[in-house]
Amino acid sequence: MRIFHRTRHRPSATWRQTTDRAFTLIGDGRYEDAGALLVMAADLEPWLSDSWFNLALLHKFRRDWEQSRTAGLRAVALLDRGQGAPDWWNLGITATALQDWPLARRAWQAYGLKLPGAPAAAAAATIELDLGTTPVRLSPDGESEVVWGRRLDPARIEVLSIPLPSSGRRWGEVVLHDGAPNGERVADSVAYPVFDEIELWAPSPVPTHVVLLQAATAGDRDALERLVSDAGYAAEDWTSSVRLLCRACSESRMAIDDGRTVHHDPHDDGDAFHPGHLSHLSQGSTGTAWLAERECGIAAPTALVRILLERWVAASPATRAYRDLEEVC
Repeated sequence: MRIFHRTRHRPSATWRQTTDRAFTLIGDGRYEDAGALLVMAADLEPWLSDSWFNLALLHKFRRDWEQSRTAGLRAVALLDRGQGAPDWWNLGITATALQDWPLARRAWQAYGLKLPGAPAAAAAATIELDLGTTPVRLSPDGESEVVWGRRLDPARIEVLSIPLPSSGRRWGEVVLHDGAPNGERVADSVAYPVFDEIELWAPSPVPTHVVLLQAATAGDRDALERLVSDAGYAAEDWTSSVRLLCRACSESRMAIDDGRTVHHDPHDDGDAFHPGHLSHLSQGSTGTAWLAERECGIAAPTALVRILLERWVAASPATRAYRDLEEVC
């Protein structure tokens, strides 16, 4: 195949060695040194789409979205294959980060995804799809936490769980996520891929509160969650919904049956050699004896939270109470 009168050929051994060394450095977090090698590789094989795809990936890792877009566009211009090329998917993520919606539409469609038709006047409008719910791993390089969210498009998820304050994330925030799944959660016999967060795409103005509930029954707890939901916000019983897993477990296939974790591993509680990773279940656990004291997260405006809690208690004061209400994120 000829491009710009140059014959395409297999990359040289020097190109392969240089690229392999660059990705070893990327694995060690040495992005500057890796970048110098990938630029060298692009100089060696400027007609090879992989040269520019690798540079686009590096810039994505560095969150340098402008440079990632530039390299990504060069990569797709040199492609010699049809739909399904990862170059297009990476470019779609980059365009989404930059809110370059015409380019994002072009990238997803070129990859092979079917998007609703949009009139020319709406080509620059935000892509809003309904791709269902899926888990996303917040802060994958730190104290990671897997939460559930709603997929807005192939690269964005709106957080529906209430993350713990250690994550620095809030209910209702939109995160940009990577395209390659990293683990699975299985609920009601359906496997959901876990995607890793890349960065915060849109913050949420809704603060997170933590409160200790006295709820005599699960029905009392459910009543609070419904009350907060009816007000347009969210409450989550962290005592039931959050589990601590080791990293290997978190990034594997974790099954949930009727709200119970059925994946077992000796490191589920985390230890010095298997750091703990938090994971939210798709629903609260029903597999253990009920404890009246519950730690609950509430995502709602501060002025509203106490009003909702007082209303919840007033409906059944003999079985409900709360204490230690605190805004934490």
